[in-house]
Amino acid sequence: MSTSKRNLTGYTKAAAALREHADAGKAAISRGFFKDTGDDVFLGVRTPQIRRVAREFHALPLADIRKLMHSTIHEERSLAHDILRLRFEKGGKGNDQQQKQIFDFYIRNRAAIRTWDGVDDSAPYIVGRYLLKRDKKLLYDLAKSPRLWDRRIAMVATWWFIRNGQCEDTLKLAALLLRDKEDLIHKATGWMLREAGKCNVKVLRRFLKSNYRSMPRTMLRYAIERFPASERMRFLQK
Repeated sequence: MSTSKRNLTGYTKAAAALREHADAGKAAISRGFFKDTGDDVFLGVRTPQIRRVAREFHALPLADIRKLMHSTIHEERSLAHDILRLRFEKGGKGNDQQQKQIFDFYIRNRAAIRTWDGVDDSAPYIVGRYLLKRDKKLLYDLAKSPRLWDRRIAMVATWWFIRNGQCEDTLKLAALLLRDKEDLIHKATGWMLREAGKCNVKVLRRFLKSNYRSMPRTMLRYAIERFPASERMRFLQK
């Protein structure tokens, strides 16, 4: 083995493995799909390929995962989140300490998240899953954060609660975010309200009747998406 290959770090190997699946055409489509990407670079690696690389590098040291999380390469950040998800799931098999380690690491490094998919691919599976049977104060603190992605983490994390039959925190956090100015929060909140309706549609209808007048239009449309057409029209016309 050459000296250069022996000296490759885990981060460098993982980044190189991603680039083996790069697709310039897909990269151009992805770049147009995301708004306000700043200096983001897209490789055009598809989600199934990223997940395969994540399985290959699931034991990557946290220091290298941190480099991936803070990368300007979009897919490197996605890889970091997939690895953390895998590690967290493994921790669920009797290793609570590993889950706590991954959760704490994710929260400490959440400032690295810069796009909505970074939140959606990680928050429910790490934050939501960890807090399911624990105190939820962190989510209410994040919901009041000036940072858009913190607020989206707070909201989208509750999807794991909904999956487990709990929608109370989703509704409480939605109430806190009713007057949020960001479209990506309107969409996330409406999405989670819609999911909460699958858990308990009566509770959702009660929430909407109390709050629909103050809800941003996008949030309302997402929330009532599964309602019968006549009921959707009644909410929208009011």
